Amino acid sequence: MRTIFPRHALLALLALTAGCAHDVLGEQKDVEIATHVEDWRDQVVYQLLVDRFANGDARNDHRVDPTALARYQGGDWQGVIDRMDYLQELGVTALWISPIVLNVDTDAGIDGYHGYWAVDFTRLNPHFGDLATLRALVDEAHARGMLVILDIVTNHLGQVFYYDVNQNGQPDESVQGSGAVAPGGSPSQMTSPLARINEFDPDFDPRGVQSFTSLGSAGPAPIVFFDEPAIFRVPPQPPIFQLPSSYSRRGRTLNFDDPQQLLWGDFPGGLKDVNTLDPDVREAMTQVYVDWVLATDLDGFRIDTIKHVDYGFWEFFAPEVRRRLADAGKTNFFMFGEAFDGRDDLIGSYTQRGDGGAARLDSVFYFSQKFRVFDSIFGADNPTTGAQVLFDERAVNYGHEPAPGGIGVPPDQALVNFIDNHDVPRFLFGRDDEQGRARLRNALTYLMTEDGIPCLYYGTEQELAGGNDPTNREPLWLTDFDTTNATFQHFARLARIRARYPALRRGSFELVWTTDRVGDEEDAGMLAFERRAGDDYALVVFNTIASHPSHTQFEGTPMTVSARGALRDVLTGDTFDVPADGGLRVAVPAMSARILVPAADYEAL
Repeated sequence: MRTIFPRHALLALLALTAGCAHDVLGEQKDVEIATHVEDWRDQVVYQLLVDRFANGDARNDHRVDPTALARYQGGDWQGVIDRMDYLQELGVTALWISPIVLNVDTDAGIDGYHGYWAVDFTRLNPHFGDLATLRALVDEAHARGMLVILDIVTNHLGQVFYYDVNQNGQPDESVQGSGAVAPGGSPSQMTSPLARINEFDPDFDPRGVQSFTSLGSAGPAPIVFFDEPAIFRVPPQPPIFQLPSSYSRRGRTLNFDDPQQLLWGDFPGGLKDVNTLDPDVREAMTQVYVDWVLATDLDGFRIDTIKHVDYGFWEFFAPEVRRRLADAGKTNFFMFGEAFDGRDDLIGSYTQRGDGGAARLDSVFYFSQKFRVFDSIFGADNPTTGAQVLFDERAVNYGHEPAPGGIGVPPDQALVNFIDNHDVPRFLFGRDDEQGRARLRNALTYLMTEDGIPCLYYGTEQELAGGNDPTNREPLWLTDFDTTNATFQHFARLARIRARYPALRRGSFELVWTTDRVGDEEDAGMLAFERRAGDDYALVVFNTIASHPSHTQFEGTPMTVSARGALRDVLTGDTFDVPADGGLRVAVPAMSARILVPAADYEAL
């Protein structure tokens, strides 16, 4: 193990090595930086965990263990390159790849295959390949008209140091006391109180983690960085991340509802919270990720754990990333964040302007919709009125103006929609039967026709059904990349339809039918919305319940739409005539949808 350097020495080292940062990341002069996207709403994003997608190079299969999903499985960037045809056949236009930087390789029997345990922001994870292969992946995507989004983490590093609570120079884990109670005493009156001491991951203390000995309190606990090169658990880089002041040092979050713990606590498991209030930390974090874009020509960032980082950081980071990349010739760079939370107001706050008017992120992962629409409505027979309530909240909770220098689209029109991902059970978990798969395909239709940007989690197209992490992170190659199953084919068709009809990508969105009825009523489970982009129009109608066909009419009153004349369903070819008063009754089988366009625009796909 190695103790920290004095702050002045490390800052001097940082200054000396700043000019060499590009050498660490690779020669940037060989990379042409350009803007490869016009409108992000045209994209179909595919989230993949590199370690679980495809294994293209056996030479980097170090410590792979196919018997344990919490260990490395062997996927790499070459595997992604090798399966580009598969992705294009599916209809994917943007790849969201898991983090690329060097991680603590393993900790407490679990591997850092996912990429969220950074230790060195200037080096690549050798399990996935080298810089030349990463560049080849980005270049191959661009050659096919596809984009690449990088998953990044600014909130924390991996288990890179311990708190030396007893100041004996080694990480200790022990329980002190016997829990004994005096005869006749209550459990709260212990004569020998129990105390758990875990210097890897001590409990949150608002003062900062404290030292103590048998004689009592001894002030703030020093931190000591590990030096275990065999598993890449070494003092972090750049050197600023070897300063105690670069970390919050308050210990493990116990209550995520406590704002102080939410922002400044370490993640359970020993992930060390970064002090994002420090201007030097903000600058280092911003520049290192800008450098990776300049080294590889990436097109966007998906940003992990944004609700655990103060708003001021985003008001610095996002504008600076935009400015620095624009200076290098890249604009329309997309930044969306992950706030794993069902509170729509909290999620939306990261797309609002700060108190000083500074723009934050372009978009966020739409978690509230995942819980309240995909799980509650499409995953179960609940009232579809919940979709209207959530949509109405959007007018208050999200930014309505594009960020200066951003993607040119307001956040409330560029939300990243998803059904499931690597942090939640797959949609089919607990629904892995024919009815569940029908529900899934119906949900995918909503995903691909609503406003915003659709994001598909790898393996959903293969009907994977894993539960919580790590069982929802299955190796995709076990499916043989089957392109013939019904869900793959359905999604690929939806991608063609979405590409063909502009209203499904860039159009306005207006719900025209929702219902609180979920029983035997004639409109039970029905949901419909209109989309319009100039002269392009689409009406999408869903039956979300499993028990019977339904239609858009109740007690003699039909749905009213803005279109007139003949509409055709691009999924079935059926025709519906809209009368002069706009009243339209559309029948839909159980757990199915219709995508209606003007008959003159109809094309079989």
